[in-house]
Amino acid sequence: MTVLNIFQIFTLDLTSSVGTSTINNSTFFICSIVSLLVGAVIAFGFCYRQHKSKSFATTLALLPIIVQVIIMLVNGNLGTGVAVAGAFSLVRFRSMPGNAKDILAIFLSMAVGLATGTNHLVLAAIFTVVVCAVNAVYAFLPLGESADSEKVLTITIPESLDYSDVFDDIFKKFTTKAKLEQVKTTNMGSLFKLRYDITLKKGASEKELIDELRVRNGNLEILCARRMPEADQL
Repeated sequence: MTVLNIFQIFTLDLTSSVGTSTINNSTFFICSIVSLLVGAVIAFGFCYRQHKSKSFATTLALLPIIVQVIIMLVNGNLGTGVAVAGAFSLVRFRSMPGNAKDILAIFLSMAVGLATGTNHLVLAAIFTVVVCAVNAVYAFLPLGESADSEKVLTITIPESLDYSDVFDDIFKKFTTKAKLEQVKTTNMGSLFKLRYDITLKKGASEKELIDELRVRNGNLEILCARRMPEADQL
């Protein structure tokens, strides 16, 4: 194969018949550029100031162009439906479980790829900007976040204490809600670890609460922490 033949291969028009559709150089490259741009916007919008891996950001950035090529290749063919279903089913085979926002980002990348693959470039750009902007707005809203008064309280007590109501009077004084969520034995069964979900009363002192609990549990270990939102659950 001569150099001229190689040059002719690379300069050939990419026009190809796939079902009833045609793909040409200009359409393919314009759609690909738009896919890469909106993919970069999605990756930035869903990974900026969040604890996401580099591989996840790369996936969001490149997924639109991959879906675009798939849709371009099968457009007009009876296998379009099967191909689209197969592309979306890739979400099931992620190596690590993600939270609801991760799944949203992946579906957004796929939807944008579908739009660019069917040559709806303006729609893809507007859709990406709108979704990323709304996502940024919701990120600053206190939706689903636990209040500062909501705490997780872990108390260690000796096995001789009846944990069912031993702290009821203290909780009544300092909290509006105190629910025993977990009981665990430790130190060869000689101690119990109790985990409570509590909500402090307005103006209640966390230190005074812990001091009174220490008197009741014999000065054993007590842990009071802010309750983290269950972000990994849908």
